[in-house]
Amino acid sequence: MKYNWNWGILWQTSADGQQTWFMTLIHGLGWTLSAALCAWVIALVVGSVVGVIRTTPSKWAVRLGNAYVEFFRNVPLLVQLFLWYFVLPELLPRALGDAMKQMPPPWGSFVPAVIGLGLFTSARVAEQVRAGIQSLPAGQRMAGTALGLTLPQNYRYVLLPMAYRIVMPPLTSETMNIIKNTSVALTIGLVELTSAARSMQEFTFQVFEAFTAATVIYIVVNLVVVSLMRGLERRVAVPGFVGPSVADGGH
Repeated sequence: MKYNWNWGILWQTSADGQQTWFMTLIHGLGWTLSAALCAWVIALVVGSVVGVIRTTPSKWAVRLGNAYVEFFRNVPLLVQLFLWYFVLPELLPRALGDAMKQMPPPWGSFVPAVIGLGLFTSARVAEQVRAGIQSLPAGQRMAGTALGLTLPQNYRYVLLPMAYRIVMPPLTSETMNIIKNTSVALTIGLVELTSAARSMQEFTFQVFEAFTAATVIYIVVNLVVVSLMRGLERRVAVPGFVGPSVADGGH
């Protein structure tokens, strides 16, 4: 059976009759980037807090942080999205649960996707922040204490600024991963880039054109992200902590 290639399908009117299939993919890209950005904010904030908790002197705080990381890192992202989308509304008070169920599209799937993706990634960020802090010489922590800094001040002014600069390369990889992981959100109804490509394939039966276009868009977006992050890595690289090969893009 011979496949009939038709790249012109990208410029034909889509199923909604309002835009071309190419613009449908671009619209999906918009939701991909929006979800990735919002989830990345959650991941960075929560992951930093948990990473710091895991390096404090409190054993119970460390155990709590470890439990958080192990839970969110070992439960598949797809399962977590289903829990946030299908299970959480049933566990909340009825009024709040009904409000979540009645959120208009695409927000009804966007919010659970952002929360699930953000918390899933936060466990990975927490591990990287912990490793960054623990890689610092003990003298830095002691120097902050000698200057009269409290524990929170020591983290804020001494440890975290250095740790973030050290773990910038793995954070670059997580930025790319969170963009690609948004594709899983199609399972709960978010019309992001992969979902838009799937819709194009189902209506036009041009499967190769649809997913080739989506692949190219993903590659371009991630190349832009890598280029920006590489520039940032070079600017913040700490001599003696991050080697030239890493600062130049070796992840």
